[in-house]
Amino acid sequence: MANMIMASSSKTLIPPPSSSTPKPKHLQFPKFPKPQLTSLSTPTSLKSLAAVAVAALAAAPPSLAEEFEKAALFDFNLTLPIIMAEFLFLMVALDKVWFSPLGKFMDDRDAQIREMLSGVKDTSSEVKELEEKATAVMRAARAEIAAALNVMKKETTEEVERRLAEGQR
Repeated sequence: MANMIMASSSKTLIPPPSSSTPKPKHLQFPKFPKPQLTSLSTPTSLKSLAAVAVAALAAAPPSLAEEFEKAALFDFNLTLPIIMAEFLFLMVALDKVWFSPLGKFMDDRDAQIREMLSGVKDTSSEVKELEEKATAVMRAARAEIAAALNVMKKETTEEVERRLAEGQR
């Protein structure tokens, strides 16, 4: 199917549909006379045996070659560069459309968080100053209240003593 799509010049592996039922193909090997192995020690018998083996391999049916073609693990044809181009295109497109904006967003967010953290660190001195002012105001208020209480105590004790003195007369 891939060879048909790629418009290859090689034969297709899928036979065209026929109206009759397909006949199973039987491999027919050429028939050679059996060599006699009784006298293999002579060079002529070895040469004839080699000739028979070469002839048998040369006369191999073409369907055997097609079977070897089917059994190939990797088929490097025009699909390899097409898939490589698709991969590179997808890589560039995703980098420009997805990863670059996402990286920019994350960098901006990181810079914003760092800026906020540095702002928090800088305000810690302001917070300390405000705490010192608050404690000073509280001390002054407590001192004022203590003075007012002392004045009221004196006035109250003086009034109580004056009334006691009037009550004793």
